[in-house]
Amino acid sequence: MEDVRAIDFMYYVATPEFIARWNKAKEGELVCRMERALGGSLPSFPSFEAMLAAMDEAGVEKVFITQCKMWSHRNHWMYMDTQLEEVLQYTTRYPDRFVGLAGYNPYRITESLQEIERAVKQHGFKGVYVHIYGFDIPLHDRRMYPLYAKCVELDVPVSMQVGHVLEGMPSEHGRPIYLDRILCDFPTLKVVGAHTGWPWVEELISVCYKWETVWIGIDAWMPKYLKPELVQFMNSRLGQDRVLWGTNGLPWKQSLEQLRALGLKPEVYRKVVRDNAVELFRLEVPVRAG
Repeated sequence: MEDVRAIDFMYYVATPEFIARWNKAKEGELVCRMERALGGSLPSFPSFEAMLAAMDEAGVEKVFITQCKMWSHRNHWMYMDTQLEEVLQYTTRYPDRFVGLAGYNPYRITESLQEIERAVKQHGFKGVYVHIYGFDIPLHDRRMYPLYAKCVELDVPVSMQVGHVLEGMPSEHGRPIYLDRILCDFPTLKVVGAHTGWPWVEELISVCYKWETVWIGIDAWMPKYLKPELVQFMNSRLGQDRVLWGTNGLPWKQSLEQLRALGLKPEVYRKVVRDNAVELFRLEVPVRAG
């Protein structure tokens, strides 16, 4: 299999300061069994250069940094409130290596839409990322519709976690089938269903079959644990163009090694780890570059 420079479409701000603030914010929050077992913390790098070195070692060319907004379902406050400037630290210093995705707070609709427009038009962000669960509303709630309209207007994708949620929040709000209703109202909206949609993986695949503007993200799971139905879809004629590789903070090198071990066709592997992201987000790199 050829050497392909991968693109990770799903990552967070990874400075020590940000991760320390996030860990402090989670004190007093509801921590579930799985989150506790995994340690409950995101990785950090001591410097931007250290992160770039780790990317180079793993063969990763670009990483998307999300302006993630997470509301505490238990204590009702914004306990992950990534600021635009924190993402800009990455995208302005190394614009050829980092890509920005703006955030959205459905409790602050006007301010969020203004910031999204500024992020896209002034700072070259390529889309929006949504973490809906703590806000206690489903993805097709009316408070999400201004965001979808803005993304159509700006012609940028919206990426959103679907499936269960690791934190102590209701998973039901992220059912992938809700995307079907959204696309009925916004048929040109480009949507990425991130985190595989588990345990409703087949729901997400069905929506992707139905709508040509839906993509599936395989982030947040080590590839050896992906459901066979999803691996089969990736290798299919339709699915090979509609799946994106990402990590959500998992180790790049091991993730790519496990993905290669799944037996994907070489051309499919290349699309999943690189070409599909280039095309969807209109990145300024040749689609066929290694």
